[in-house]
Amino acid sequence: MNMVDLIKKKRNGHELAEEEIEYVISAYTADSIPDYQMAALMMAVYFTGMSKRETADFTMAMAHSGKMADLSAINGVKVDKHSTGGVADTTTLVLAPLVAACGAPVAKMAGRGLGHTGGTIDKLEAIPGMRTSLSMDEFIRNVNSIGLAIISQTDDLAPADKKLYALRDVTATVDIMPLIASSIMSKKLAAGADAIVLDVKVGQGAFMKDYKSALELADIMVNIGESAGKRTMAAITDMNQPLGLAIGNSLEVIEACETLKGRGHRDLLDVCMFLGSYMLMLAGIASTREEAVAELEHALESGSGFAKLKQMVEVQGGNADALDDYSLLTQARIKYEIKAENNAYISSLSAENLGLCAMRLGAGRMIKDDSIDLSAGIMLNKKVGDFVRKGETIAVVHTNDRQKLSQVLPDILSSIQMTEKPVARPKLIHALVSRDGVESF
Repeated sequence: MNMVDLIKKKRNGHELAEEEIEYVISAYTADSIPDYQMAALMMAVYFTGMSKRETADFTMAMAHSGKMADLSAINGVKVDKHSTGGVADTTTLVLAPLVAACGAPVAKMAGRGLGHTGGTIDKLEAIPGMRTSLSMDEFIRNVNSIGLAIISQTDDLAPADKKLYALRDVTATVDIMPLIASSIMSKKLAAGADAIVLDVKVGQGAFMKDYKSALELADIMVNIGESAGKRTMAAITDMNQPLGLAIGNSLEVIEACETLKGRGHRDLLDVCMFLGSYMLMLAGIASTREEAVAELEHALESGSGFAKLKQMVEVQGGNADALDDYSLLTQARIKYEIKAENNAYISSLSAENLGLCAMRLGAGRMIKDDSIDLSAGIMLNKKVGDFVRKGETIAVVHTNDRQKLSQVLPDILSSIQMTEKPVARPKLIHALVSRDGVESF
């Protein structure tokens, strides 16, 4: 095939055939197509778009560009969960143990944080001794043994996506809806799950800033999953403020443990219950959402969810005592309290800005090779709509660097807005997208 002809075909608004897409992805992955030609094709896609069929074919070609995980040796229906990225979004550490405790196998490959969003693997590695790089045999054995394993994504998982995303990042072609969806779903499909529940974040701290864009992305990804023969659902949840209270790796481990012990913030738990209910339904554990929620609540109240988290940590070499004795986790030397100057209500908490502030304190990465401080971050005591009395602590900044604290503190303060008038709590869950359509909440 001639790449120039394919670029021209896409530029003129025509659909690429499945075999043409497969050629482009396989040849680009093998370095047979130069970056400048692939960049031209991506720009053509930017202006002319892709049909649902093209998007599904493009995703499958990227998924098959490396090894496809074979999880057939794991008993039961494997349901994966993926978030499009958020701040204080500690759902996996709470959700995965709860779902596993209800009898659904959770075999999850997760990523690291970048920019203002956190990564599950970084959080797990805040636990002393925790291993997240397991062989596929050990991964499968652990899931069959205890029902739960979370490991880091392997380098051979959808390599075309890694290469293509790096190119799009420097050619202003990241924000193309079909390619965003393909990037996410190619990794999910390559990870080998039988069904997928997506958490599409929307709002100021999310990649999708408005509901219409989030709904479009959710619809495309559900279509991709269903086209690949995987039952797929997508929740649209709010990210105008941090989901939980903790922003930072050790802090989020603590919050996950407290949530599983029944002492977490209701927002984080509600999203976990919502996502988890559909995971249990897709896994065949429950037939209705009400039945699934009841199962999850029992796992929470009985302590079996927390016990499952401890079990996974032990099996993967971590010190499970740290989940009860938080002093065994890495602690920041400096803890700076932000106190209210007057009686007031929290009117807004900028999720993106607070995430970026935590990153600058050392909790995250600007580029993927940056080292991180597992103890750094921000612990919120209040959320939007909460009343704060004068002198009461609104948040605590955790850091090991006083210079960073002085540099970042003004931006943290500007991210927390107050008002004298009562403020309504923001809507947490907006919609569920499935093959049956859109259900609003």
